[in-house]
Amino acid sequence: MHPQIRMSEPGSCPICGMDLIPAAAGSDGSDHVENRGRVSLSFRAQALAQVKTEPVTRTEPRAEVRLLGRVDHDETRLRTITPWTGGRIDRLMVRVTGTRIGKSRVVAKLYSPEIYTATRELVLAVSQAKKLRRGLHGSLGLSASTLEAARTRLRLLGVSDKLIEKIERTGKAPKHIDIRSPFRGTVLERHVEEGQYVTPGTPLYSVADLSEVWVQIDAYESDLPYLHVGQEVELTVEAIPDEVFVGKIGFIDPVIDKRNRTARVRVEVKNRDGQLRPGMFASAVIHAGADEPKSQLVVASTAPMFTGRRSVVYVEVPNAETPTFELREVRLGPKAGPVYPVFAGLNEGERVVTRGTFLLDADLQLSGGRSMMTLGDDREQDDEPKLKVSPAFLETIAPVLLGYLEVQDRLAADDLESARKSLESLAKTVNELDPPGARAVREAWQKTASELGGHARHAAHAETIAEVRSAFEHVSLQLEQLLTEFGNPIDEALRVAYCPMAFDSRGARWVQRDQALQNPYYGAAMLRCGEFRGSVLPGERLTVRQAGDEKPAPTASSGHQH
Repeated sequence: MHPQIRMSEPGSCPICGMDLIPAAAGSDGSDHVENRGRVSLSFRAQALAQVKTEPVTRTEPRAEVRLLGRVDHDETRLRTITPWTGGRIDRLMVRVTGTRIGKSRVVAKLYSPEIYTATRELVLAVSQAKKLRRGLHGSLGLSASTLEAARTRLRLLGVSDKLIEKIERTGKAPKHIDIRSPFRGTVLERHVEEGQYVTPGTPLYSVADLSEVWVQIDAYESDLPYLHVGQEVELTVEAIPDEVFVGKIGFIDPVIDKRNRTARVRVEVKNRDGQLRPGMFASAVIHAGADEPKSQLVVASTAPMFTGRRSVVYVEVPNAETPTFELREVRLGPKAGPVYPVFAGLNEGERVVTRGTFLLDADLQLSGGRSMMTLGDDREQDDEPKLKVSPAFLETIAPVLLGYLEVQDRLAADDLESARKSLESLAKTVNELDPPGARAVREAWQKTASELGGHARHAAHAETIAEVRSAFEHVSLQLEQLLTEFGNPIDEALRVAYCPMAFDSRGARWVQRDQALQNPYYGAAMLRCGEFRGSVLPGERLTVRQAGDEKPAPTASSGHQH
């Protein structure tokens, strides 16, 4: 069962205690031997295949994402200059786009018959008010009302108070009025020509404040996992090759462009010196993970082989007489430069094959073992629709999973009394839970809870540790059913393990935390006996393929009542 154990003379396996048998390969000069999910090579074969390994390390993965973009104006700083009244543009004071203008600068002179008429009325009202100052009682108030009405009309037409005072003082009605910019900025577009007639609200100029600009970059779907709002971006433009501009992501388009398969990402950049100009092409560099100090396990990017969302690697078996490598399913995150983050399936310090993986997999495939090609693609969906469970439901059933893991730890430690107490607590927890959910979800839970609680209670009353372990297998099967129907309710990854020697080589599975293998069916006698069959991330469901094996499910023991 453990082909990596090799000795020069007959004896017993230090792991499982079985008698050693003569080696089928290696001693007679052959290069390798395959056994299910493992490949053993001679040192000569390893050298010829150039198989290299690297340890799984814990670090802060960094990914450098390089994208292209274009400088654009800030839409929130774009303004349009318009007249308050209709008339003829007799003179444009700003004719060139790109001109920087200040607030209150005169940009055009407008002849408006309506304003000219209103100014004539104001001059007449001022003249009449002067004549009526010494007139009949009440005439002064009437003239003052007429004068204020003339002023108000001019204000509504956009004439400034300063100009109104000048008209009253000089008694002259100007034929043209000045159109002033109510804000400062750079003229991006001029919409009119001299001599053109305009109406109230006609756009004259588009003006933008370019002290802050946007850089619109296009990110492919594979780049999106590395990007988030508030992230710093380094930008360079060809016009200023020696200077690096720093901006922050302000918006990521939630919709992917159907034609280009990209999402627009907006970077906001300070541009006080005006060096960045709309229309420039820019190169963006984003250091993904720089603002996330949390370290995690990583493997070299050359180690995994992909079979869908889940991937496989070959792990070097420690303390083997000859180089032995084991196929291991893992769950990886998005590529971060030269490494992949490891979410589940590997432990720190384990050595994985980074060169020669396809040669090992080809050998295993030819021998009929569990190779990458025989695992299938875990993107495949079950024929039956899955139950839709809410986060509140998962949170409610989380104590069940934690109680099971406590039992598994106690049995792996050969602690009979603690295991009984944990099983009794598990049975009580299952029976008392009433998780929220739809009717179909609640009915499925009642069925699973009834079986799980019954087996846990039966195991808690067993007398010997062997009987407890036999009943624990049924508890494990029900827990797998829970993970299959509802998903992993706790905030850590789980592993499904299989021991082929359990119960007179019938084999049995169990669920444990994502750590070194701990066999609850043998405890300290063969703590590491077995292999991992799959991983279940938080919120993820266990698939039948992950947990499957060739052994039949155990039958209920006689007299088992619950």
